[in-house]
Amino acid sequence: MKDSYVNNTGIRRRDVFYIAGPIILSNVSTPLLGLVDTAVIGNLGDPALIGAIAVGALIFNFLFWGFGFLRMGTTGLVAQARGAMDTNEIKASLYRAVLLGIGLGIVLVSLQQPLAKFVFFLIDGSSAVEEAALTYFQIRIWAAPLSLTYLALLGFLLGQQRTDMILGIQILLNGSNIILDLVFVVGFDWGVPGIAVATLVSEVLATVVGTGLVIREVLKSTGSLGLPWAQLFRMAAVRKMLSVNRDIMIRTLCLIFAFAWFINQGAAAGDILLATNAVLMQFVNFSAFFLDGYALAGESLVGNALGGKNRKRFNDTVKYITQLGFATSLALSLVFYYTGPHVIDLLTNVEAVRTAARDYAYWAILAPIVSLWCYLLDGVFIGATKTREMRNAMLLSLGAYLLAWYFLVPLYGNHGLWLSLYLYFIVRAMSLLIYVPRIFADFKTI
Repeated sequence: MKDSYVNNTGIRRRDVFYIAGPIILSNVSTPLLGLVDTAVIGNLGDPALIGAIAVGALIFNFLFWGFGFLRMGTTGLVAQARGAMDTNEIKASLYRAVLLGIGLGIVLVSLQQPLAKFVFFLIDGSSAVEEAALTYFQIRIWAAPLSLTYLALLGFLLGQQRTDMILGIQILLNGSNIILDLVFVVGFDWGVPGIAVATLVSEVLATVVGTGLVIREVLKSTGSLGLPWAQLFRMAAVRKMLSVNRDIMIRTLCLIFAFAWFINQGAAAGDILLATNAVLMQFVNFSAFFLDGYALAGESLVGNALGGKNRKRFNDTVKYITQLGFATSLALSLVFYYTGPHVIDLLTNVEAVRTAARDYAYWAILAPIVSLWCYLLDGVFIGATKTREMRNAMLLSLGAYLLAWYFLVPLYGNHGLWLSLYLYFIVRAMSLLIYVPRIFADFKTI
């Protein structure tokens, strides 16, 4: 696609979909890996091994999600440098993120023993589950430097609007992982260590290939890999990167806590409601696979517009991600409405859970429409690198969420828990809207 959003005043709707489409396809392909992991271990006849894989994957999902600023912060900074046509700063933003990712990964590897003790202290599983999960952890942790580097590479490619490359390496990551699962577990009978080794090798492969693609993209867009040391370690830029990453990390940890709290409160209500909420959350997570595509498109395009001081490009971006996002959320809600009972029956054969899930199903049906707005605004604010505002909005919405939980759950039970979560989504969106004028102030008056 030609860079119409760079050469012309505005952008087109199809420019948004060109960026969002590969992200959506990439997101939808990801759950297949979890299904294969569960299937190959689930056929070994030991339920503890299934639990171990679930626990191990959960640990790394939360761990690497916590370092998601390496992806999000890099996207905003690279997109802004691209909009300003500052080729040196494009490279500097990438190199700083890669160095930070490698450094943090080395720290994680070095601290793996105390980290493992802390993590498994928090997890209440059987000795068999914890032993197998520890084996998984001890193998996969060695990929941490490359896994965190991979996040920085994704951030760069999204900032450069090369989501086609992101789709390619994500397919490579998940596809090679699935093949290696079958080889190591089914073929070599390695069990849980086989799953861990398959994941480690696929992460290494995806990072190596991703590095090659990024090098090619840097050469294509900037002409060389070289960069003056003074540019790389320019203190103002380094401080901005650290500030952006700090704020995004605080925001992400709050987000993790909010969903962990939701799950924990469901568990406190009993096994049936825990299972019911887990089933319905699959609808929420599925919708996020689609809606995130427009949010990520917003990150790249808003950063590009801000870097180029082009208010029309910004307005077009917000208009189109809103139109496409709302149409998609409405379609998802309609799909959930008509297929929800059948999907619930596929996800569980426990009649008590099926009955309860149908009673609460409208919360899942409304999820795409209610949650869309905070996703889209997150994308706008990440692209604008207004991360302090994101952090503050998240802290406010988390406080509102916990306050709502305190008053609503005693009155309405599990309905109150879901209503609290929805108020959390709404307050996130409304508090971010309050900060939008600060983005406008960054554009030059024409």
